[in-house]
Amino acid sequence: MSKSKKYDFRVLTVGDTFKTEITRRMSATKTIVSKSHDGFTTEDEAVAWGQKELTAFMSTQVERNKRKTEKKIKAKSIADAIAAEALTDEASEIDLTDSTDELED
Repeated sequence: MSKSKKYDFRVLTVGDTFKTEITRRMSATKTIVSKSHDGFTTEDEAVAWGQKELTAFMSTQVERNKRKTEKKIKAKSIADAIAAEALTDEASEIDLTDSTDELED
């Protein structure tokens, strides 16, 4: 079994020019193109662009993932606070009901 990167780039020949694609492994059998650029006159130019853009693309993805994680953590903490408040409200109502029952006896 081979280990492959989630993000990579590939250089394709299109006629007499070269095209570079930033690819993402979606599953073991499916790869999608996230970004591409064509019109390079040499393969070296295409490889250089692919390496530079892959680094930039991955750093953008890391930042995006951090922002999304922070949002999820904030939403979870708000949901936990609401749930805790609801539990304390229910506990208060139960205590008040018990006190009222004792007064009636």
